Amino acid sequence: MVEKKRCHWASGLHDPEYIQYHDEEWGRPVHEDRHLFEMLILEGAQAGLSWATILHKRANYRHAFASFDPRKVARFDAKRRAALMQNAGIVRNRLKIEATVSNAVAFLRVQKEFGSFDRYLWDFVDGKPVVANRARGERLPASTELSDRISRDLKKRGFRFVGTTIVYAFLQAVGVVNDHSQDCFLAPKTTRKRAA
Repeated sequence: MVEKKRCHWASGLHDPEYIQYHDEEWGRPVHEDRHLFEMLILEGAQAGLSWATILHKRANYRHAFASFDPRKVARFDAKRRAALMQNAGIVRNRLKIEATVSNAVAFLRVQKEFGSFDRYLWDFVDGKPVVANRARGERLPASTELSDRISRDLKKRGFRFVGTTIVYAFLQAVGVVNDHSQDCFLAPKTTRKRAA
């Protein structure tokens, strides 16, 4: 059986969960608000850690943070937040836990203003994914002008753990930016190349 050709960073992985993430999620456009909230929180949780660490804790995060329902997370009180600090299934970082709760509040404000977080986010790219059309092995940027702009706007709206590098990883994860390499089996068939 011939192995599927994947992006350089996903080739040779021996982690079925990570391969599944590349094959079934990364770079696919997401328009469901709860999933967008989940990915924004998980990318922030990754700060200073590997994505594999967060990916392997994802089920624990879903359980700990009410399946990433922003309305429920926004109501987490001090007692609930303190209990999360004892949860070995997630990254026990007080600042990240507090940011998850405050980000839920900010997320709800964006939903109220724009009708959905989906509309807010995708308006930055006129509703169409940015296709980077990268060559195999081409180094992926840590940030771009687009992630800079969105990061600044999110911070202005009260979000935390949304620096430009985190935001760029988020944009890749939810398909606002498609960074699959040209030779990856998931590379877009038609490209609308533009700077991300």
